[in-house]
Amino acid sequence: MLAIKDKVIAITGASSGIGEATALLLAEHGAKIVMGARGLDKLQALADRIVNAGGECVYISTDVRKKDDLKGLVNLACEKFGRLDVFVTNAGVGPIAPLDDLCVDDWEDMIDVNIKGFLYGVAAALPVFRRQETGHFVTVISTAGLKIVPNMAVYAGTKNAVRTMMEGLRQEAGDKLRVTSVSPGFVKTNFVDSIANPVVKAQIKELSDQMAISPDAIARAIAFSIEQPSDVDIGDIVVRPTAQA
Repeated sequence: MLAIKDKVIAITGASSGIGEATALLLAEHGAKIVMGARGLDKLQALADRIVNAGGECVYISTDVRKKDDLKGLVNLACEKFGRLDVFVTNAGVGPIAPLDDLCVDDWEDMIDVNIKGFLYGVAAALPVFRRQETGHFVTVISTAGLKIVPNMAVYAGTKNAVRTMMEGLRQEAGDKLRVTSVSPGFVKTNFVDSIANPVVKAQIKELSDQMAISPDAIARAIAFSIEQPSDVDIGDIVVRPTAQA
Protein backbone atom coordinates (compact mmCIF):
# COMPACT_ATOMS: atom_id res chain seq x y z
CA MET A 1 0.00 0.00 0.00
CA LEU A 2 2.87 2.37 -0.70
CA ALA A 3 0.60 4.49 -2.92
CA ILE A 4 -1.46 5.40 0.17
CA LYS A 5 1.44 6.95 2.06
CA ASP A 6 1.12 10.74 2.55
CA LYS A 7 -2.28 10.93 0.87
CA VAL A 8 -4.70 13.30 2.60
CA ILE A 9 -7.93 11.40 3.17
CA ALA A 10 -11.14 12.81 4.68
CA ILE A 11 -13.67 10.38 6.14
CA THR A 12 -17.22 11.08 7.31
CA GLY A 13 -18.79 8.89 9.97
CA ALA A 14 -15.25 8.22 11.14
CA SER A 15 -15.88 7.65 14.85
CA SER A 16 -17.11 4.03 14.69
CA GLY A 17 -17.69 0.98 12.51
CA ILE A 18 -16.47 1.12 8.93
CA GLY A 19 -15.27 4.72 9.26
CA GLU A 20 -13.16 3.93 12.31
CA ALA A 21 -11.67 0.81 10.72
CA THR A 22 -10.87 2.74 7.55
CA ALA A 23 -9.20 5.58 9.44
CA LEU A 24 -7.03 3.15 11.41
CA LEU A 25 -5.99 1.11 8.36
CA LEU A 26 -5.17 4.09 6.14
CA ALA A 27 -3.28 5.84 8.94
CA GLU A 28 -1.29 2.65 9.52
CA HIS A 29 -0.17 2.86 5.90
CA GLY A 30 0.94 6.46 6.15
CA ALA A 31 -2.09 8.47 5.07
CA LYS A 32 -2.90 11.77 6.72
CA ILE A 33 -6.43 11.31 8.04
CA VAL A 34 -9.05 14.05 8.39
CA MET A 35 -11.93 12.66 10.43
CA GLY A 36 -15.47 13.93 10.69
CA ALA A 37 -18.34 12.69 12.86
CA ARG A 38 -20.85 14.02 15.36
CA GLY A 39 -19.26 12.40 18.43
CA LEU A 40 -16.22 14.46 19.44
CA ASP A 41 -15.38 12.19 22.38
CA LYS A 42 -15.12 9.17 20.08
CA LEU A 43 -13.13 11.16 17.52
CA GLN A 44 -10.69 12.26 20.23
CA ALA A 45 -10.24 8.67 21.41
CA LEU A 46 -9.67 7.49 17.83
CA ALA A 47 -7.23 10.32 17.16
CA ASP A 48 -5.27 9.32 20.26
CA ARG A 49 -5.01 5.74 18.98
CA ILE A 50 -3.78 6.89 15.60
CA VAL A 51 -1.22 9.34 17.00
CA ASN A 52 0.03 6.85 19.62
CA ALA A 53 0.63 4.37 16.79
CA GLY A 54 2.72 6.93 14.92
CA GLY A 55 0.03 8.17 12.55
CA GLU A 56 -1.11 11.67 11.67
CA CYS A 57 -4.67 12.93 11.86
CA VAL A 58 -6.98 15.82 12.63
CA TYR A 59 -10.69 15.85 13.31
CA ILE A 60 -13.70 18.13 13.44
CA SER A 61 -17.32 17.81 14.52
CA THR A 62 -19.26 16.99 11.34
CA ASP A 63 -22.98 16.53 10.88
CA VAL A 64 -23.42 15.60 7.23
CA ARG A 65 -26.93 17.05 7.26
CA LYS A 66 -25.29 20.48 7.41
CA LYS A 67 -23.53 21.59 4.24
CA ASP A 68 -21.27 23.99 6.17
CA ASP A 69 -19.96 21.09 8.26
CA LEU A 70 -18.82 19.30 5.10
CA LYS A 71 -17.15 22.49 3.90
CA GLY A 72 -15.44 22.69 7.27
CA LEU A 73 -14.12 19.14 6.96
CA VAL A 74 -12.66 19.82 3.52
CA ASN A 75 -11.28 23.19 4.63
CA LEU A 76 -9.57 21.52 7.59
CA ALA A 77 -7.80 19.11 5.24
CA CYS A 78 -6.60 21.93 3.01
CA GLU A 79 -5.56 24.20 5.88
CA LYS A 80 -3.72 21.48 7.80
CA PHE A 81 -2.17 19.49 4.95
CA GLY A 82 -2.41 21.78 1.92
CA ARG A 83 -4.58 19.49 -0.19
CA LEU A 84 -7.23 16.76 -0.25
CA ASP A 85 -6.59 13.55 -2.15
CA VAL A 86 -9.53 11.33 -1.20
CA PHE A 87 -13.01 12.03 0.17
CA VAL A 88 -14.63 8.98 1.78
CA THR A 89 -18.38 9.34 2.29
CA ASN A 90 -19.19 6.80 4.95
CA ALA A 91 -21.76 8.41 7.24
CA GLY A 92 -25.18 6.85 6.89
CA VAL A 93 -28.28 5.83 8.83
CA GLY A 94 -30.70 2.93 8.40
CA PRO A 95 -33.71 2.93 10.73
CA ILE A 96 -35.47 0.37 8.57
CA ALA A 97 -39.13 -0.59 9.06
CA PRO A 98 -42.19 -1.65 7.08
CA LEU A 99 -43.71 1.21 5.10
CA ASP A 100 -46.95 0.61 7.04
CA ASP A 101 -45.22 1.87 10.19
CA LEU A 102 -45.24 5.33 8.55
CA CYS A 103 -41.95 6.35 10.12
CA VAL A 104 -41.90 9.62 8.21
CA ASP A 105 -39.27 11.22 10.46
CA ASP A 106 -36.96 8.27 9.84
CA TRP A 107 -37.59 8.50 6.09
CA GLU A 108 -36.57 12.16 6.18
CA ASP A 109 -33.49 11.37 8.25
CA MET A 110 -32.33 8.75 5.74
CA ILE A 111 -32.84 11.22 2.90
CA ASP A 112 -30.99 13.96 4.79
CA VAL A 113 -28.02 11.82 5.83
CA ASN A 114 -27.69 9.25 3.06
CA ILE A 115 -28.54 11.42 0.06
CA LYS A 116 -28.08 15.05 1.03
CA GLY A 117 -25.02 14.22 3.12
CA PHE A 118 -23.44 12.59 0.09
CA LEU A 119 -24.26 15.57 -2.13
CA TYR A 120 -22.94 18.08 0.41
CA GLY A 121 -19.67 16.15 0.44
CA VAL A 122 -19.45 16.30 -3.33
CA ALA A 123 -20.19 20.03 -3.25
CA ALA A 124 -17.41 20.58 -0.72
CA ALA A 125 -14.71 18.39 -2.28
CA LEU A 126 -15.31 18.65 -6.03
CA PRO A 127 -14.08 22.25 -6.44
CA VAL A 128 -10.88 21.31 -4.58
CA PHE A 129 -10.35 18.26 -6.78
CA ARG A 130 -10.92 20.34 -9.91
CA ARG A 131 -8.34 22.93 -8.82
CA GLN A 132 -5.82 20.24 -8.00
CA GLU A 133 -6.65 18.29 -11.18
CA THR A 134 -6.67 15.15 -9.06
CA GLY A 135 -8.91 13.58 -6.46
CA HIS A 136 -10.85 10.46 -5.55
CA PHE A 137 -14.42 10.06 -4.29
CA VAL A 138 -15.03 6.84 -2.37
CA THR A 139 -18.60 6.30 -1.19
CA VAL A 140 -19.91 3.53 1.04
CA ILE A 141 -23.30 2.42 -0.29
CA SER A 142 -24.91 -0.97 0.57
CA THR A 143 -25.94 -4.30 -0.86
CA ALA A 144 -29.46 -3.29 0.26
CA GLY A 145 -29.77 -1.46 -3.03
CA LEU A 146 -28.65 -4.48 -5.05
CA LYS A 147 -31.28 -6.84 -3.65
CA ILE A 148 -34.58 -5.23 -2.66
CA VAL A 149 -36.26 -6.90 0.33
CA PRO A 150 -39.18 -6.02 2.61
CA ASN A 151 -38.68 -3.34 5.29
CA MET A 152 -35.80 -1.69 3.45
CA ALA A 153 -37.68 0.21 0.75
CA VAL A 154 -36.67 3.71 1.82
CA TYR A 155 -33.17 2.75 2.97
CA ALA A 156 -32.47 0.89 -0.28
CA GLY A 157 -33.99 3.77 -2.22
CA THR A 158 -31.57 6.25 -0.68
CA LYS A 159 -28.65 3.95 -1.38
CA ASN A 160 -29.67 3.43 -4.99
CA ALA A 161 -30.10 7.17 -5.43
CA VAL A 162 -26.48 7.57 -4.36
CA ARG A 163 -25.43 4.69 -6.62
CA THR A 164 -27.02 6.49 -9.56
CA MET A 165 -25.40 9.82 -8.69
CA MET A 166 -22.01 8.17 -8.25
CA GLU A 167 -22.24 6.74 -11.76
CA GLY A 168 -23.18 10.16 -13.10
CA LEU A 169 -20.28 11.68 -11.19
CA ARG A 170 -17.92 9.08 -12.64
CA GLN A 171 -19.00 9.91 -16.17
CA GLU A 172 -18.62 13.64 -15.58
CA ALA A 173 -15.35 13.36 -13.68
CA GLY A 174 -13.08 13.27 -16.72
CA ASP A 175 -9.64 11.71 -16.83
CA LYS A 176 -8.27 13.35 -13.67
CA LEU A 177 -10.70 12.24 -10.96
CA ARG A 178 -11.58 8.78 -9.71
CA VAL A 179 -14.95 7.59 -8.40
CA THR A 180 -15.47 4.38 -6.40
CA SER A 181 -18.61 2.88 -4.86
CA VAL A 182 -18.21 0.26 -2.13
CA SER A 183 -21.29 -1.79 -1.19
CA PRO A 184 -21.01 -3.74 2.08
CA GLY A 185 -23.30 -6.56 3.09
CA PHE A 186 -23.80 -7.50 6.74
CA VAL A 187 -21.03 -5.88 8.78
CA LYS A 188 -20.47 -5.85 12.56
CA THR A 189 -21.49 -2.26 13.29
CA ASN A 190 -24.12 -0.49 15.39
CA PHE A 191 -26.56 -0.48 12.44
CA VAL A 192 -29.20 -2.41 14.38
CA ASP A 193 -29.31 0.17 17.19
CA SER A 194 -31.30 2.63 15.07
CA ILE A 195 -34.10 0.16 14.27
CA ALA A 196 -37.22 0.87 16.34
CA ASN A 197 -39.53 -1.89 15.09
CA PRO A 198 -38.87 -4.80 17.50
CA VAL A 199 -39.65 -7.56 14.99
CA VAL A 200 -37.41 -6.11 12.28
CA LYS A 201 -34.70 -5.36 14.83
CA ALA A 202 -34.70 -8.96 16.05
CA GLN A 203 -34.55 -10.28 12.48
CA ILE A 204 -31.60 -8.08 11.52
CA LYS A 205 -29.77 -8.82 14.76
CA GLU A 206 -30.16 -12.57 14.24
CA LEU A 207 -28.84 -12.35 10.68
CA SER A 208 -26.00 -10.11 11.77
CA ASP A 209 -25.02 -12.43 14.61
CA GLN A 210 -24.97 -15.34 12.18
CA MET A 211 -22.88 -13.90 9.39
CA ALA A 212 -21.68 -10.30 9.80
CA ILE A 213 -18.07 -9.65 8.84
CA SER A 214 -15.59 -7.26 10.40
CA PRO A 215 -15.52 -3.58 9.36
CA ASP A 216 -11.88 -4.26 8.53
CA ALA A 217 -13.02 -6.11 5.39
CA ILE A 218 -14.64 -2.93 4.07
CA ALA A 219 -11.64 -0.84 5.09
CA ARG A 220 -9.39 -3.13 3.04
CA ALA A 221 -11.66 -2.72 0.01
CA ILE A 222 -11.50 1.06 0.35
CA ALA A 223 -7.73 0.92 0.68
CA PHE A 224 -7.52 -1.29 -2.41
CA SER A 225 -9.34 1.30 -4.51
CA ILE A 226 -7.14 4.12 -3.21
CA GLU A 227 -3.82 2.37 -3.76
CA GLN A 228 -4.37 1.83 -7.50
CA PRO A 229 -2.31 3.87 -9.98
CA SER A 230 -3.82 7.23 -10.89
CA ASP A 231 -4.95 5.96 -14.30
CA VAL A 232 -6.88 3.04 -12.78
CA ASP A 233 -10.42 3.71 -11.58
CA ILE A 234 -12.13 1.01 -9.50
CA GLY A 235 -15.79 1.72 -10.15
CA ASP A 236 -17.73 -0.70 -7.93
CA ILE A 237 -16.78 -3.09 -5.14
CA VAL A 238 -19.26 -5.41 -3.40
CA VAL A 239 -18.07 -6.95 -0.13
CA ARG A 240 -20.48 -9.32 1.62
CA PRO A 241 -20.23 -12.33 3.94
CA THR A 242 -19.74 -15.59 2.10
CA ALA A 243 -22.94 -16.81 3.77
CA GLN A 244 -25.08 -13.87 2.65
CA ALA A 245 -27.65 -14.70 -0.02
